[in-house]
Amino acid sequence: MSNDKHLVVVVPCSGIGKPFGTVAREAAYELCENLRTGDTQLVALAKLVLGDSAAREIVAQNPVVTIDGCKHMCAAKMVRESGGTVAREVAVLDAFRQHKELKPEGIAELNEAGQKLARLMAEEIAGTLAETAKSGMARGGSHD
Repeated sequence: MSNDKHLVVVVPCSGIGKPFGTVAREAAYELCENLRTGDTQLVALAKLVLGDSAAREIVAQNPVVTIDGCKHMCAAKMVRESGGTVAREVAVLDAFRQHKELKPEGIAELNEAGQKLARLMAEEIAGTLAETAKSGMARGGSHD
């Protein structure tokens, strides 16, 4: 449970073995570990899938940004199924369409273009995080 009114939970895709899934995870790591360490918390999609009570509680009590690697939008769906509010859905495919020169390749380790795409996504999300937190709280996120 969080008492931080501005905490935004980030749930990335777990598309293991797919470059776009890797971009989603790398963008989430960049966002949570480097750009916005004080007001974000990363929650692994697998924890929600497995019904982890702590993961379900934090997504239920805070606005969530999901970062999905494909059109199935599994992270967004799982957050909703876990009782959370998706304040913002981000799709790697949308970012790639805007930056076609940054074609991600690789799985265990992204190529330079994939790393740049992930960084761009993280920076764009970071720039709108305060707005995302406010909109998520207006929809029923944490008010502690």
